[in-house]
Amino acid sequence: MPKKENSTEQKPDQEKDKSKGADKILLQPIVDEMQQSYLDYAMSVIVSRALPDVRDGLKPVHRRILYAMWTIGLKAGGKFRKSATVVGEVLGKYHPHGDSAVYDSLVRLAQNFSMRAPLVHGQGNFGSMDGDGAAAMRYCLTGDSLVLTDKGIVPIESISKKTETAINLRVLNYKGKAVQADKFFNSGKHNVIRITTEQGYGIRGTYNHPILVWKLNEFSQPDFAWKLLEDITTNDYALINRSSCLFSKQNASLKTYKAKPSKKQKKIGLPSAMNKDLAFLLGALTAEGSFSRGQISFNNQDARFYDKVKNIIIKEFPGIKLYERKIKGNCQELNIYHQQAVNFLHAIGLSKEKSDKKAIPFSVLASRQDCVRQFLISLFEGDGSVISKKEKRHNGESIELTYNSKSEQLIKELKTVLLNFGVTTTAPYQDKRNQCYKLIISGSDSIYNFHKQIGFFSREKKEKLGSIENMNKERMSKNDWIPHITEYLRKNYPTQFIKKHNFDRYNNLEKNYNALKNILNSRDMLMIDWILKNKFFFNKIKTIEKPKIKETVYSIRVKNTCHSFVANGFINHNTEAKLSRVSEEMLFDIEKETVDFIDNYDGTIQEPRVLPAKLPNLLLNGTLGIAVGMATNIPPHNLTELCDGVSAVIDNEDIDINELIKIVKGPDFPTGGIIYNKADIKQAYATGKGGIVVRAVTDIEEIKAGMHRIIVTEMPYQVNKADLVAKIAELVKDKKIDGIKDLRDESDKDGVRVVVELKKDTYPQKILNRLFKLTNLQTTFHVNMLALVDGIQPRVLTLKSVFEEFIKHRKEVIKRRTEFDLQKAKDRAHILEGLVKAISIIDKIIALIKKSKDRDEARIGLIKKFKFTEAQSNAILDMRLSQLANLERQRLEDELKEKKALIKELESILSSSKKVLSIIKNELKELKEKFGDERRTKIISGAVDTFSQEDLIPNESAIVIITHDGYIKRLSPDTFKTQIRGGKGVVGLTTKEEDAVEMFFATTTHS
Repeated sequence: MPKKENSTEQKPDQEKDKSKGADKILLQPIVDEMQQSYLDYAMSVIVSRALPDVRDGLKPVHRRILYAMWTIGLKAGGKFRKSATVVGEVLGKYHPHGDSAVYDSLVRLAQNFSMRAPLVHGQGNFGSMDGDGAAAMRYCLTGDSLVLTDKGIVPIESISKKTETAINLRVLNYKGKAVQADKFFNSGKHNVIRITTEQGYGIRGTYNHPILVWKLNEFSQPDFAWKLLEDITTNDYALINRSSCLFSKQNASLKTYKAKPSKKQKKIGLPSAMNKDLAFLLGALTAEGSFSRGQISFNNQDARFYDKVKNIIIKEFPGIKLYERKIKGNCQELNIYHQQAVNFLHAIGLSKEKSDKKAIPFSVLASRQDCVRQFLISLFEGDGSVISKKEKRHNGESIELTYNSKSEQLIKELKTVLLNFGVTTTAPYQDKRNQCYKLIISGSDSIYNFHKQIGFFSREKKEKLGSIENMNKERMSKNDWIPHITEYLRKNYPTQFIKKHNFDRYNNLEKNYNALKNILNSRDMLMIDWILKNKFFFNKIKTIEKPKIKETVYSIRVKNTCHSFVANGFINHNTEAKLSRVSEEMLFDIEKETVDFIDNYDGTIQEPRVLPAKLPNLLLNGTLGIAVGMATNIPPHNLTELCDGVSAVIDNEDIDINELIKIVKGPDFPTGGIIYNKADIKQAYATGKGGIVVRAVTDIEEIKAGMHRIIVTEMPYQVNKADLVAKIAELVKDKKIDGIKDLRDESDKDGVRVVVELKKDTYPQKILNRLFKLTNLQTTFHVNMLALVDGIQPRVLTLKSVFEEFIKHRKEVIKRRTEFDLQKAKDRAHILEGLVKAISIIDKIIALIKKSKDRDEARIGLIKKFKFTEAQSNAILDMRLSQLANLERQRLEDELKEKKALIKELESILSSSKKVLSIIKNELKELKEKFGDERRTKIISGAVDTFSQEDLIPNESAIVIITHDGYIKRLSPDTFKTQIRGGKGVVGLTTKEEDAVEMFFATTTHS
């Protein structure tokens, strides 16, 4: 059979029309097509993703992150904003990929163990040397955290069942204002920290979750600050919100909770929405009710309270029948048997559990303030008490207001809800006799607020509580005070008035406010005003717990500049980022047309092709990238050495690697370590490729005679410390290293410290050598200085060529910046010349303007009659009358002189390459002075010594004893001593029965 013609063998110019007027199909050899497609893909990855530009040392995603942060104002001297905002900005405008890719890139820019000079200043957990991943880009709390919203006081987990979704909520921020929250996130399971204050307020969140605390700032002035949960200590004071509240604007709808009765049941009426009576009923049943065998029981001694509850049930559930009876203790009891009512009450949040599992019904928390108030009235009527007692401390009467419950969950929720009525409570304690938690409302202000805003139902309790009106409201609370304030004022204002008075209580601060206005400076008065306006409850942290079990955590996105919200009374905040001071040097002058801009991915806006980059970032921070068929791996360096190196190349174009390596001594890793063999460094710098051996910094300490330990204080670059410790433990377990007794990682935020404790009489240098050989305590950094030249051509560069490309880039930036400044100066000088000329003939100009019917006619007249340009004419017409004064006239003439001098200087820069190079050197000198620091990585000239096993054993004298049966023992000569008459001998060796010493000789350990 003849072979079928393969289409791939047809000539490329063959064409086939599918139909008249249809597009033409070109037949292309498949090999050629695959080659071209592969090259297109490879170049796309190389240029658009994987390789850095030699000019600014950045990959596209890093460049886009920095530029996005610059455009939204996240400057080093400004405020932080949440990482999610930055990621959203980058994704929406510049980088249409997944958010995790952008966030991971942002994280690396902020890691001080990855970057020699981090380009992003991060606030939060951005990972660690142990390989811990960065925290979520958003703040995260456990699901039971109660958030104040305009839909009620809701657990954060109940906001949505979705993993991520848009929401429309108002939440309370730290300023007491309702602000928009527009997105909800289920952030998955994470390790959490639980903090609890001295008065029992608690919150659980991720390690990177910030809350508002009260501390002394850098000026030793009391001030609020955001602090991460992982950084909280028991010396910190949490700011608890109690002066601002936020409740639902409407009562919870209950229609969806109405279940249809069974055919055997009589149908009864059910409420369609929460109301004050139903809330009162739920409070009474939560306090005094119980579930048993499918029925709800309620009993109470107070007939009025009992009748109120009974009447509400009859009113809210038309057609219901109640079973009533008298029980012991002069109590009336009623029972609700009707399953439609029972199931409905359970569905809207009334707990079926025993008393130790009760909670506040969600339907109450999701309703208006007046319903929450009615719930609290009946709740306290059932399980609350008020007692008047003599107070020795104040020599008068006081009130003790308490609530008792076996349910710890109910007590926690109650503490948070009461804060929204301005009521603070003590830490609950459990009475071991009845297992009840006792909650005390403390302080006259809190008791007074409870009296005015909540109160009791019964007359007797109301009267007792009402006696608060006659008590001294100026008595000081033990718990409600303002830390640091009195000490600060006495230290900074040594007046008799300040020394005489205390200012750490709100009533004293308010009473002495006017006097303080005459003493304090404006900054400190702003602090006093802020304290009195917000009236936070300052509560010291008591316990910090770190459970080992991970929990699901949630977050919301707050669309407000402060990004804060109130939950569990705490002021919560998100993890954030802003540009570092170093990264601003990468972006300065970008607005002066110093670099080219290109369209973004959808052509809606433009982004820079490269950054101006005052500093040689490619070598400063290094990079790692894997492209198609090629990869780059450039180590970080010391900024001081790089600045000197660039300056040396400017001064001497013919400088060789031997001279350059004296200035740039080698890589300088952020994690420190020791580099061995300068020859390897020279090879890498001269060719752009090479391997550099890096070791950890270790020290051998002698604990006591014969006992040593190895301490690791600095790690090789990019080594995972946790994996290293695990590897050492594995080697010991597998008996590949013998002599290690204990292994501990004692590292903290102050530095690395890994401790390897050795067994007695083990040679430490021998163990250390094995660790270098078998673990990442010694690594080789494989240098491959591959980068894009001119933004498109991948090239392996030598150290000198990197500097040359950077100098070329800076020359272009300075030229374009100078041209921009020159044009601006010329434009301004042109305007000034017009204004100065106009002032010299001002009478004629005023006459012309008066005769003109409108601005256009005046402008045309100025151009025609006095030969002004369009720009000058507009400036003259915009001139204020005040500029006619002699001083203003002189100011214009002086400014014109300055502009002419500036123009001359700028033109001289453009005409002189030497001046451009001088500017580059001056800028580098400034950078060195601002950001330069000492080397972190030590360099050893020689190569790593390779030790034999014999080299690792000290050459010492020894006594060797050999027995008849072949047993050998080595002893130190120090074991033996000269024996005088009557002295006691030393047993050098004890042989077994029928064995005897046959040989005894002196030697050395190396013989």
